[in-house]
Amino acid sequence: MGAQKYTGVAPVPDRLAAYTPSLAIKLAVVFEGQGNMQSFQQLAERLRVPLYPSLAEAGRESFFLSWRDGCLKLLDRELLKKGGLTVEIEPRNGEQRSWPAPKDGALAQALGRKTRTVVDATTGWGQDSLHIFRMGYELICIERSPVMAELLTDGFNRLAQLDWMKRLQLQPPKLVQGNAIDVLSHLETPPDCIYLDPMFPPKRKKSALAKKSMMVLRDLLGDDEDKELLFAAALKAAGKRVVVKSPDYAEPLGGKPHDSFQGKLLRYDVYLKG
Repeated sequence: MGAQKYTGVAPVPDRLAAYTPSLAIKLAVVFEGQGNMQSFQQLAERLRVPLYPSLAEAGRESFFLSWRDGCLKLLDRELLKKGGLTVEIEPRNGEQRSWPAPKDGALAQALGRKTRTVVDATTGWGQDSLHIFRMGYELICIERSPVMAELLTDGFNRLAQLDWMKRLQLQPPKLVQGNAIDVLSHLETPPDCIYLDPMFPPKRKKSALAKKSMMVLRDLLGDDEDKELLFAAALKAAGKRVVVKSPDYAEPLGGKPHDSFQGKLLRYDVYLKG
């Protein structure tokens, strides 16, 4: 448990390059007596954060990583005695469990009927990425946060071990850890579609609708202040289109889109090349 078996991740040489220098102040790894201690030590070393031998000895950090129930989990102090947050590899409510799942709904419409290859440049918790993957698209995931890259690697490890993945001889999506603005400029082949789901400032400070996973992620990483630069990089690197997922209250990131598909409390804006 906790071993880094998934080989699809392509980390940058320095996993903390271009990342917040305050990470070690905010985050620590905690061993809770389950699994191989060496895995915890290696995780702390990769992220350059403290390792505590137990919860009782945990320091004053705001966030913690630990393996629980076979999953790497992110916890804040409110979650320390609860389950924690992990990359969920099972389909969300309303999503098909078959593979490939039908390409229907607002997201599939935005990606396009003729699209084959997709790059998710803002993978985050990976829920949209995994939905795209289950619909049968060829997918590359980019995540600039080393913390989220560790959680995604663990999730993709677990995905690779599912019976249907083994039966169909499928491999999880390739995961690239780095700043998407830089990664997109070095893609060998332009993907048909680049998908963006940047973090927008919340409509109000305390939203009752905000999921705990997004609240923790925002508290740990902050908003995406460079989303305009990311959009420009995506538009340059995409082969056919860029799709931007936005909350319904937000202005279109790239100006007036060529098309837009409405979901629940959000929309997918489509920008075509040429």
